[in-house]
Amino acid sequence: MKKIIPFFVVVALLILFQSFSTHKKTISILVFSKTKGFRHNSINDGKTAIAKLGKAHRFLVDTTENAALFTENNLKKYAAVIFLNTTGDVLDDQQQKAFEQYIQAGGGYVGIHAATDTEYDWPWYGKLAGAYFMSHPAVQEAKFIVKNRKHPATSFLKDSVWIHKDELYNFKDINPDINVLLTIDENSYTGGKNGKFHPFSWYHNFDGGRAFYTSMGHTKETWTDKLFLKHLYGGILYAIDRK
Repeated sequence: MKKIIPFFVVVALLILFQSFSTHKKTISILVFSKTKGFRHNSINDGKTAIAKLGKAHRFLVDTTENAALFTENNLKKYAAVIFLNTTGDVLDDQQQKAFEQYIQAGGGYVGIHAATDTEYDWPWYGKLAGAYFMSHPAVQEAKFIVKNRKHPATSFLKDSVWIHKDELYNFKDINPDINVLLTIDENSYTGGKNGKFHPFSWYHNFDGGRAFYTSMGHTKETWTDKLFLKHLYGGILYAIDRK
């Protein structure tokens, strides 16, 4: 004899399943762009571009320059925090502690360009970001060497060399534990100071969380560059543990 499932039970199960699926698919990221030093005029372009990435790939994007939002409870809402061209000392001691706890709990970090020109007196952050900014020459075109094509931030690149125009950072205090995705060929432009090993984009697991950094993102034009946006989206996927 067949058992008939009451209609209201079926409806309840469908609602529960839909609620679970929606909750599972809802991913939020926080874009943080506070500056206490040089301020890039491409920050608003970056916010707009990341919001479009969120809309296209179905994740929510909040933007802020309010460091007071760096609390343990608030950061729990986000799968990753993007430091978008931040500069200088942007977090106080309590906010730093909250962000450390967020990463230690498995949170994700994405650093873009001047994110390495940030928090020089916070060694933990320098290791998370992977390096600190040292200097840069004028904006110019250069050759970037693809060192790893298995990562989502570079898997779409068909050639071993990516030619891109940007502000080309030189770095200091490079974390030896980073996994390098792109290096820059210093023979292809003027002003490089890192020599044969000049990383420009990388990722690594750090202190319980995941960190991705790209030094691209200085110019307004970069934020409409389809290759760069694919590169950044791949980094976000890694940071939110969806690679």
